[in-house]
Amino acid sequence: MDQRVSLVTLGVGDLGRSRRFYEGLGWKRGNRDEGVVFFQIPGGVLALWGRHELAAETGLRDGGGFGGIALAYNARSRQEVDAVIAEAERAGARILRHPAETVWGGYSGYFSDPDGHPWEVAHNPAWLFDTQGGVVLPALS
Repeated sequence: MDQRVSLVTLGVGDLGRSRRFYEGLGWKRGNRDEGVVFFQIPGGVLALWGRHELAAETGLRDGGGFGGIALAYNARSRQEVDAVIAEAERAGARILRHPAETVWGGYSGYFSDPDGHPWEVAHNPAWLFDTQGGVVLPALS
């Protein structure tokens, strides 16, 4: 198996509400299907799909709580972190933690989308970006 993630699917309670939220962040939909929403992201796709349909597809029971995963948006500066958190709040996000210095030497905050999926918005001064906006880990010494 290649070391990559091609698609992240978020199970959502109201597909239209979640689509409008992500479009409110400026994301552009990449399909016209009625039952699923795809957003092209560098190196993959973010999908929105009904929570019950996703649970049935995976064979898992939907407990409705925190799934033990957070998505992340890496910013090029602390100012961008602040701007993205403010943009998310205007789009209807709930701010989980306002941006602040971190123990690992960066700056980050958290918001959740309408279904409670947590997003970290972080600036890590040690990480770089490729030409498509993807993060590049520093080389191991």
